[in-house]
Order: sequence, then structure tokens, then C-alpha cells
Amino acid sequence: MNQNPVASMMQFYNKCVWVTGAAQGIGLQVALKFVDLGATVVGLDVAFDDKADYPFETITLDISEPLAVKAAADTLLQQHPTVDVLVSVAGILRLGATEELSVDDWHACINVNASGPFYLLQQLIPVFKKQQAGSIVTVSSNAAHVPRQQMTAYCASKAALTSLSHCVGLELAPYGVRCNVVSPGSTDTPMQRMLWHTADAEQRTIAGFPEQYKLGIPLGKIAQPDDIANVVTFLASDLAGHVTMQDIVVDGGATLNA
Repeated sequence: MNQNPVASMMQFYNKCVWVTGAAQGIGLQVALKFVDLGATVVGLDVAFDDKADYPFETITLDISEPLAVKAAADTLLQQHPTVDVLVSVAGILRLGATEELSVDDWHACINVNASGPFYLLQQLIPVFKKQQAGSIVTVSSNAAHVPRQQMTAYCASKAALTSLSHCVGLELAPYGVRCNVVSPGSTDTPMQRMLWHTADAEQRTIAGFPEQYKLGIPLGKIAQPDDIANVVTFLASDLAGHVTMQDIVVDGGATLNA
């Protein structure tokens, strides 16, 4: 029986995929999804669970350290000279009013969320140019689209990340390399659960916080990591072969198409 042509365009057999932030949350689900679709996956994160059995290669790396990123990329490219897909998911959240936010927290957000992907792109852009093929998917946030109280550093870093992706997409378009962004809203991850301190926190997040000028979620539910991973794999696949420099917001309508 002939294979469904749409399904075949969503397969990644003989493809090498790098995923940052692969130890947990969205990054882990993205890595697992690519494994299920046949890819050879290299997962990078600052720490992995020693007790977990990850079905992909794991590399411990702090992407906010440029020299460490270069060393890791040099080593990995000797083992995997072709990079078909790069997915940047690693991110951190630091909360605080702007005037009270520590300089360390500001730098941490910028360094991990925006500078880290920049360091990795600097190492891999020559590879993508040489290949004249590939896909880069960056996981940003709907917080790049709307202001949030207590989230100055996070919003600014994600806005920078989104713009970085678009600029790289413009540079790489002549080489046939596509760069797209996925911007999740509230998603059931360890980072999200750090913000939940009451039994009804999830329902309150869905309903919204008018006193913070934060809308609720029209679809009436929190996203699951798999919801985000599905969009990431679509954008990386041949089904999105004519899509580049786009930002798909996956937040159940919380930003009202902002």
C-alpha cells in the first residue's frame, strides 16, 4: 500500500534534529515527537534527569556560555555533520517589577532566552548555508506580543528572540533555509506550575486576571506541551516548505490574534 503523501511529508527519517531545553517541558516533548517521526535527535540542556531514560542523545550544555556552545557545536558537528532541523526551546523566567528586578535576573533572562540561541545560530548558520537546506524553529512566547506585569525581563528577552529569528530567516532565505517562530501561551510545564500556588490556579489562569490586564483563554484550557510540539514539527516539515519568517501564536486565543 502506498504511504499517505501528507504523512510522508511529516517524517524525519535520516534527518538530524537538535533541540535545546530538551530535558523537560516543551523541549522534551518536541524531542520525543521528532524521535517518533524517525529523526536522530540531539537534546541539549543545562541538566538532565539522571534517572530518566531519554530515547535520544543528551548533551549537557549551558547555552548562555558562548565558549561552551562553540565547543559543544564543534564536537557534535564532527559526529553529525548535517543539521536538518534546529529547535531552540531553552528558556527561563524571572519575575519582578522593573525597578525591583535585579541586574542578575535581567541578564539571566536575556542571556538564556535570547543570547543563547544567538550563540548557537552563529555556530550553525555556516552549516545551513553550506547545506542550502534545513529548518530552524524557535520557541518564543506570546509574551513577546503583549506586555505583562512583573515580566519585564521575560517579555523583552522573548521579543528579542522573535526578532532574532526573523532577521536570521531573511539572511538564510536565499539558501533555502526556513526560520519560523512558535509562540506558546500558558502551557502545562514546570515553568508554568511555578506560578501556580493555589488549587484553583489553573482555572484562574484560564479565566484571566483583569486586574493585571491579562485576558483569559477563549478555548477554555491550558495548552499541553504536545500542542506546541505539533506546531514545531509541522513548521520543520516539508508540509511547511513555503513558510518562513512567520510567528504562529499557540495560546488558545489569549492574545486575540495580536
